Amino acid sequence: MNLERVVFGFFVILTLSLNVAFVAGSVETVSHHNVWILTFTIIVNLVAIGLKLGDRSQTGALLLASGLVAGLLLITARVVWIIADPGSGEGPGPGEMADIVSIATGALIANIIATLILVGDTLLSRR
Repeated sequence: MNLERVVFGFFVILTLSLNVAFVAGSVETVSHHNVWILTFTIIVNLVAIGLKLGDRSQTGALLLASGLVAGLLLITARVVWIIADPGSGEGPGPGEMADIVSIATGALIANIIATLILVGDTLLSRR
């Protein structure tokens, strides 16, 4: 068993799972979406990107690209949250929350693609 693949797979799947946890719920309801889950998703995604740097394979390039897309979208969602939060502790309004969840859903698609590439590469690899 390759420990490097296990660790990378762990972070890719954890990013996907956290992204699903953030996106799940009513799009416009702020209480259904936790800002800390979004923040933790960004951190885990950045770790997964860091683990993929230096891989010269075609699969590694696709995984890095999908990770960069997801990271960019997640950071954008967090920045929108910061800008839209009036500071009262109530979070963004329904319109802004819908925007944030929509952006995070785009990152979810990128994370699904990364997971499918990872699973496909694992199934095609020889022992």
